[in-house]
Amino acid sequence: MSTVTAPPAPTTTAFRGRVTQARVARAEWTKLWSLRSTRWSLLFAVVAMVALGIGISAVQMSRWGSMSAHDRAVYDSIDTGVGGYHLAQLAIGVLGVLVISGEYSTGMIRSSLMAVPKRLPVLWAKLGVFTAVTFVLMLVSTFISFFAVQAIVTQHHQQHAIGDPHALRAVVGTALFLTVLGALGVGLGALVRNTAGGIASFVGLLFVLPGVTALLPHSLADTINPYLPLNAGFTVTTSTFENSHHLSTWGGFAVFCVYTAVVIAAAAVQMVRRDA
Repeated sequence: MSTVTAPPAPTTTAFRGRVTQARVARAEWTKLWSLRSTRWSLLFAVVAMVALGIGISAVQMSRWGSMSAHDRAVYDSIDTGVGGYHLAQLAIGVLGVLVISGEYSTGMIRSSLMAVPKRLPVLWAKLGVFTAVTFVLMLVSTFISFFAVQAIVTQHHQQHAIGDPHALRAVVGTALFLTVLGALGVGLGALVRNTAGGIASFVGLLFVLPGVTALLPHSLADTINPYLPLNAGFTVTTSTFENSHHLSTWGGFAVFCVYTAVVIAAAAVQMVRRDA
């Protein structure tokens, strides 16, 4: 009698590489650009950064003859050239929240944390990838807006060179401000773990809080306002301040960075201690 031996079952060898920060960052890069909302939000931020300053400067130059002597005297084409950040900050901040809150909403965060059990490399990778993309895009957009605005205002001799006082600092500072703003959005998204809650926290902290302090007596409001997150961050983007109640240029930006660092630290602690 002969014995029939079944052929051995085919085996598959799965690649199990060591989890490194670079590999996690590469995965986050893929996830970031695979979402259609990312492309549209960043496109909106770029267009807003470029178009708003150009549009405003064109209108101002067309009405130059009817502007008051005071308005013409205080006009600053540097601030106009970087003024697109007023609109771009909304897209950057909301997208920062979505970068991580979207994964909590869909449950995809569980897969990410299973692949990276130590958890924090996921947060660092999201922050690193998103802030790098934001800084590059916003820096290029701000330079384009600045030079385009200077070309428009030459008709009334209001142009500034990039080497003029405050010009280069305002251009680079605007990109830095939007980058830290995006990191703040990521931190809030990771802390709240909910898209609606994260966006509401972002809007409340940056845009509603200044309105609340406006209801306070002027002496108290003037003391508090410079330390609010948005007012502190704006110092690095501004060439000409409207009033004397503000922090120093880099001092204010440092305060804004501290706010962001505190939110990110709280999000990191929560990510380690709580289940997804």
